Amino acid sequence: FGESTLNDGKSSLLDRQSTNKDTQKRLLSKNGEVNIVGYNIEQRSRQYLADLFTTLIDLPWPWTLILFIMSFISSWLIFAVIWYMVLAVHGDLRGHNLQKLNYSSCIVGAHSFAGVILFSIETQQTIGYGTRSINENCHFAIFLVMIQSSVGLMIQSFIVGLVFMKISRPRLRAETLLWSRKAVVCVRDGQLSFQCRVGDMRRSHIVEAHVRMYLIKKRVTQEGETIPTETYDMNVGYDNGTDRLFLIRPLTIDHVIDERSPLWTLRKNDLTKERFEVVVILEGIVEATGMTTQAKTSYIPSEIEWGHRFERLVIFHKGSGQYRVDYSKFNLTYPIEMTSYSAKEVKEQTEA
Repeated sequence: FGESTLNDGKSSLLDRQSTNKDTQKRLLSKNGEVNIVGYNIEQRSRQYLADLFTTLIDLPWPWTLILFIMSFISSWLIFAVIWYMVLAVHGDLRGHNLQKLNYSSCIVGAHSFAGVILFSIETQQTIGYGTRSINENCHFAIFLVMIQSSVGLMIQSFIVGLVFMKISRPRLRAETLLWSRKAVVCVRDGQLSFQCRVGDMRRSHIVEAHVRMYLIKKRVTQEGETIPTETYDMNVGYDNGTDRLFLIRPLTIDHVIDERSPLWTLRKNDLTKERFEVVVILEGIVEATGMTTQAKTSYIPSEIEWGHRFERLVIFHKGSGQYRVDYSKFNLTYPIEMTSYSAKEVKEQTEA
């Protein structure tokens, strides 16, 4: 989009090698991943720690597994050290005390660090003591058992909540929403129209689904300022409610190219030289969980087919009395006869 990029001494060579390739920059990948990376952010770690729960939810699964294991191991070891100190203060580590006839230690059956580690695990995980147990005459040990049991319960609750939130994240629902690989420009009801297709593979539907569409391109202001990613709204039916989708079958999202459209002056030949990106966003409520999900994709000029229309993929089967969707045709288009002029030029020719 015209923004400056970091490069090294090999950049000129790479530029020459990629002259004949599609080197269009894009803000959004086809699967909805945002291609923006921030750097030189002051106090970034502190700000991430301030929102610790969200930071942990966004962690990759391997790091979550490491956190799960280390949180338990560290708590077992910390309390094992405390239990070992209790034994040392009480004199349970002195061999001559244990040989006394009426002597009773704080932890029966634990006289070494290995023993208190096992006792710590058995206490926190409620495994059952077996030969190791608390002496009722050691009052601090009773209090420490209550503390460790409470801490263990808190750790388990936190880890369970974290794993549950990661599993039930609504953005994973977007993985079963399909976007067409190509967009098309065709004629519908006598007007030029920009269209793409969206479908849902699941039988549980997206409730209150609605769609938005934006065009992103570079703009130079009257003062000479360059805005590399200016965003223009593309109307997909806000006025008449067609932006709200009943997504029980694949639908074609339709943007009418009129005077308000940022594609008003776009011609067929412009697709080979223009640099812009059309971003499509679908939002809705997941029927199974009640959470809001969002699915995104984008189209650059090389992914737009002028003078094409999407193949029909919904047919009625009389034998079963069902409508059937042939997803093998989801990305298929066929050519139609239409002008290569822009919508503005077509209107001017019609009015002339």
